[in-house]
Amino acid sequence: MSVPHTKPPAGTSQSAEDFPWWLLIVFTIGGYLAYRIVADDLYASIFSIIGKGAGVTAFVTITAFLLASSIGLLLAIASLSGSLLLRQTARFYIEIIRGIPMLVLLFYIAFVGAPLFVTFWNATLTPLGLEPLKVRDISLLWRAIIALTIGYSAFIAEVFRAGITAVNPGQIEAAKTLGLNRWQRFRYIIFPQALRTILPALGNDFIALVKDSSLVSVLGVADITQLGKVYAAGSFRFFETYNIVAYVYLLMTILLSLMLRKLERRLK
Repeated sequence: MSVPHTKPPAGTSQSAEDFPWWLLIVFTIGGYLAYRIVADDLYASIFSIIGKGAGVTAFVTITAFLLASSIGLLLAIASLSGSLLLRQTARFYIEIIRGIPMLVLLFYIAFVGAPLFVTFWNATLTPLGLEPLKVRDISLLWRAIIALTIGYSAFIAEVFRAGITAVNPGQIEAAKTLGLNRWQRFRYIIFPQALRTILPALGNDFIALVKDSSLVSVLGVADITQLGKVYAAGSFRFFETYNIVAYVYLLMTILLSLMLRKLERRLK
C-alpha cells in the first residue's frame, strides 16, 4: 500500500526542512565547552596540555595520508595493468592489508616489521659500508606512520581504482586516436576526471585517518590521545580530560567535513 505524499505545512519551506539542526546542536555543545575552557582553570589547564599533541596528530595524519595516497595510486594503476603479475600482486596486497585490523597492523609493523628491517639492513647493507642500525634507531613515531600508511594505502587504492574505471572509455579511445601516449592519456584525460569522482571518498578517508591517528598512542607517541591518557591517569580527572580529548577531535573532524562538503558543492 503506497503512502500518500504529504506537503510540508503552510509556511514551512523546503530549505527550513533541510536546515542542519544537528550542526546547531553541535555548535551549542562546542560553544559551551569553549566557554568552560576559557572560564574554568581546570579545563584551561587540560586543554593547554592536550593541545601540545595536536601538532603530532596533524603531522602523523598528513604524512601518512600523502604517503598512502601515493602508494594507493600506484596500486590502483597496477591492479588495472595489462600485466597479470602486476594485477595479482596488487590484489594480493590490497586484500591482505584490508583484512588486518589497524591496531594489529600497528603492533606488527612496530614490533615485528622494524626488527626484521634492521636485521635485513645489517645483514645486507652494513657489509657494503653503511652504518649498522639498531631497532631503537627507528622511532616509534615513524613506525606508527608507516603502519598507517600501509593500512590506508590499500583502502585508497580501491578508491582510485573505482574513480579510474568510472571514466568514459569512449574518451580514452578518442585520446588514443589523437595520438596521446599512455602517460598523456592518464595525465590529461583519466586522472582529472577520476579525481573529481574520488575526491569525496578521499576526503572521508582523510577524516577517518585523523581519528585512527589516535591509535599511535598505544606506542607511547605523544599525540592528543596519549597526552590525555597520561594526564587523566595522574590526576584522576577522567571526565574532564576525555571531554576535552573528544572535543578536540570533533572540532577537527567536523571542520574538515564542512570544508569537504563545500568543496563537493563547488565541484558540482
